[in-house]
Amino acid sequence: MHSLLFISRRTWMAGLTALCFVPVLALAQAQTPAPIKLAMIEGLSGPFANTGEAVVRNIAWAVERVNARGGVKTAQGSRLMVLERYDSKGQSEEALSALKSAIDDGAHVVLQGNSSANAAALIDAINKHNEREPAKRVLFLNYSAVDPILTNEKCSFWHFRFDAHADMRMAALMEVLKGDTMVKSAYLIGQDYSFGQAVLREARRQLGLQRPDVKIVGDELHPLGRVKDFLPYAAKIKASGAQAVITGNWGNDLTLLVKAAREAGYEGKFYTFYGNALGAPAAIGESGVDRVIAVADWLPNVPGATSEQFYQSFRQRFPKPSEDYVHVRMQLMIEALAQAFERAGNTEPVAVALQLEKARVSIAGQTGTMRAEDHQFQQPLVVGVMAKQGTPGVPFDVEGSGYGFRVVRQIKAEQARMPSTCKMARPSGA
Repeated sequence: MHSLLFISRRTWMAGLTALCFVPVLALAQAQTPAPIKLAMIEGLSGPFANTGEAVVRNIAWAVERVNARGGVKTAQGSRLMVLERYDSKGQSEEALSALKSAIDDGAHVVLQGNSSANAAALIDAINKHNEREPAKRVLFLNYSAVDPILTNEKCSFWHFRFDAHADMRMAALMEVLKGDTMVKSAYLIGQDYSFGQAVLREARRQLGLQRPDVKIVGDELHPLGRVKDFLPYAAKIKASGAQAVITGNWGNDLTLLVKAAREAGYEGKFYTFYGNALGAPAAIGESGVDRVIAVADWLPNVPGATSEQFYQSFRQRFPKPSEDYVHVRMQLMIEALAQAFERAGNTEPVAVALQLEKARVSIAGQTGTMRAEDHQFQQPLVVGVMAKQGTPGVPFDVEGSGYGFRVVRQIKAEQARMPSTCKMARPSGA
């Protein structure tokens, strides 16, 4: 509109022409349905900014693909999705402030994941907001906050988790560890907040069930995102004689830990939730070959032409080595959301949530379904071990490091499934 006014000042005739087009432009805008706003509330600055930016790339790519096929078909016509970013700085207070801004800006859906503490705060706030202001309700889609409590005691009708929770991931790791008979002692280390505590708690429980012969020689938590030098921790790990480290650490807390372990000369194994990217393979280098194990919903070296094509497409879209971290679950999440909008025929939150409860979507040879009783996504999991690119089963490396992950265990969705204690309060009509 500003450009039309600018042109009108140049000549009277151009202005007259511009004015003639205003009603046509207004009519066109009136006939074009407004985009569906997705608000991503994530730490985009601070110690975990790289993990937030990795999420942006994944979700933006998924949204691009939906929009490339015309967007979401609704009763009002096809609607594009638009992703808007809100920086929580990794803090719960900032996340709650961002939530208010997102709602004020007309967000239909909130996306978050890189902190279970932030996710818990958002669930509580969204529950209260949706009850207080039913005309402005929002849905919360969670792509990586994996504290089990979020789909158990704190389960919410408005919250849907698309990542396997920590207990599911730990069970997958144990499928490999229970067969690793060389490991007789383990050191447990994690970030001191709800997720890190849950990981260590489940590690102790599952070791007791699966490998009671493994002695726990260390069990500690460290401040989240505040440790700059992990050498003292690495020294303790080495001195303990642990043959394996079990950790849920993510982002720089993992990269700095494995780098310190290498510098300290630690030669044991790392059983990790997130050791497959964001600098960790490059930080540990050759010493990580056959010793760093990671669990994920998918890895680039999962065999199959469909999986390979999917990964190649992502690399074409984001060719820089530093951008090489793709999550199938985030693609499945956006596909499930688009599917739910279309089946509901609108963006009314209760109607969309009822369709999300029935979601079944496939990408890259992976199929996932949403479990209605607790809104916990059910999907396959894989466990990989770090290996040099070019060795059997490792056609792709990670972030240009020269190291990738060879898949050593594939776990079907029905095998990864765990029971839930959720007692969900549902709104009237649902």
